[in-house]
Parts: sequence; C-alpha cells; structure tokens
Amino acid sequence: MADAVDAILAQWERERPDLDTSPMGVFGRISRAQRLLGRELKDFFAAHGLEGWEFDVLATLRRHGAPYELTAGGLLRAAMVTSGAITNRIDRMEAKGLVERVRDAGDRRSVRIRLTARGLEVVDELVGLHIANEERLLAGLGAAERERLEGALRTLLESLGDTSLD
Repeated sequence: MADAVDAILAQWERERPDLDTSPMGVFGRISRAQRLLGRELKDFFAAHGLEGWEFDVLATLRRHGAPYELTAGGLLRAAMVTSGAITNRIDRMEAKGLVERVRDAGDRRSVRIRLTARGLEVVDELVGLHIANEERLLAGLGAAERERLEGALRTLLESLGDTSLD
C-alpha cells in the first residue's frame, strides 16, 4: 500500500536519484497528517460550537484542577501563542461566558483566567467525546503501532527541546 507521499518520493527518486529523500518522507507525512487530522478536529469542535483553540484553553484550565484557573502568563505559556493572541482569545471566550478574569488576591497587578460554571460544563461534556473522536481517527493503527508512533514522536519532540509546558 502506498500513500501520496510515496508518489512524491518516487518522483524525486526518478529526477534526483543522487539524493536521500527519506527526511522528506517523514516531514511530508507529518505535514499531511496534521492537515487531515486538523480538518477532522476543526469539524468536530465546530459541530459543538467551538474553535479548537477554545477547547485547548478550556482543557488547559480544567486539567490544572480546582479552582480551574491560571494567570494570563501561565495560560500564554501553555497555549504557545503571542500575548496579543491570548488576550483576544480570552476576550472572545469571556464574551461567550466560558471564562472570566479574576484579580489575583495575592498580587493585585495579576489577573487570573478562570473557567466559569458554563465553561466547566462545556469542557467536562466535550472531553470524553473528543477522546472518542481521537480514538476513531486512530482506528487505522493497532495498539502496537500507536505505541511505536507515540514513542517515536516523543523522541523527536524531546530532541527538539519540547520537554515542558513552562
């Protein structure tokens, strides 16, 4: 069985047999998988009235435990976006009633972003459905293949310095 990347690699092999194009195979497959899986996830979240980034913010706050809040800076680091982007995202989610800004009692200059009761309800309802959807998307891989893929991706990310959320 061949995928679309195999066809691209075959063309390069024909045109430039002197080159080892195996890195293109890895990058091409990661890129294509990201696009295909990204489209599936976008459709899933849209069906539930959310953007993927909104779910990411809700899930980040939820997994930090009660009272389900982080400083804006902590949320910024976890989201890996610019400060302007996170401010815009918080504004949009606050308008939807999913999060609220709360002054930090210990540091009046600091603002914490907290899940509202509605935000907690949405994320708790959706996280199980999201995991089931991811399971569906990975159904083409057996358990051993998934474990090997996860391990290989972990090794790659570690080699690139992606070892912490902070």
